[in-house]
Amino acid sequence: GQRVHVFQKSLKLKNGPNDVVFSVTTQYQGTCRCEGTIYLWNWDDKVIISDIDGTITRSDTLGHILPTLGKDWTHQGIAKLYHKVSQNGYKFLYCSARAIGMADMTRGYLHWVNERGTVLPQGPLLLSPSSLFSALHREVIEKKPEKFKVQCLTDIKNLFFPNTDPFYAAFGNRPADVYSYKQVGVSLNRIFTVNPKGELVQEHAKTNISSYVRLCEVVDHVFPLLKRSHSSDFPCSDTFSNFTFWREPLPPFENQDVHSAST
Repeated sequence: GQRVHVFQKSLKLKNGPNDVVFSVTTQYQGTCRCEGTIYLWNWDDKVIISDIDGTITRSDTLGHILPTLGKDWTHQGIAKLYHKVSQNGYKFLYCSARAIGMADMTRGYLHWVNERGTVLPQGPLLLSPSSLFSALHREVIEKKPEKFKVQCLTDIKNLFFPNTDPFYAAFGNRPADVYSYKQVGVSLNRIFTVNPKGELVQEHAKTNISSYVRLCEVVDHVFPLLKRSHSSDFPCSDTFSNFTFWREPLPPFENQDVHSAST
């Protein structure tokens, strides 16, 4: 804990996402820069895990190669749902068995998703540290993406010690996702899987078929308010919107205004 505090202080990190640049200068190649993001979260934060291919995108395997075909490529209602869950105080972690070489493309896709002005909350993007062909072989041929996910999510889980259950809920699209999420302690009644039609199933009650849109309507019941987020997980602040405008208290009402109007 003390090391983390010193690290946080030396880098002047703020809560939420922090943009960083790592540069290396050599005599022959000059200066090379690598941009990234460090997320500063609290040990007791509640984290939502989300798969990408087949969960945010409509297709599973083609998401490796063609991630930005158009609006129909994304499941309807997912941005609005994730946005509302994030506003209730939950953090988002995006985990995919895609190869790490697709990091820029995948991050660009997540930033591109937009439902009438509503975007996905920012969060760490965890990809497989292997080549594109190795990742494709593991996920498409072997059909064992859980190899990477279980190990990766276990490492993340250990960062939250002494909190042994940081993962509150998880979204996926395959039995392998369900297996991975159960292995890292996600409760079965908060594991959701979606099919290509956009039908959402809660794992402990598989006969109850819903959707991202319907889940969004009962979001406060499934994801109770923890604390009101200050939009730190969104690239653009939503301090002015229909919701925040009408939420403000009404101005004081004077009786004399009524009398003057009636006369």
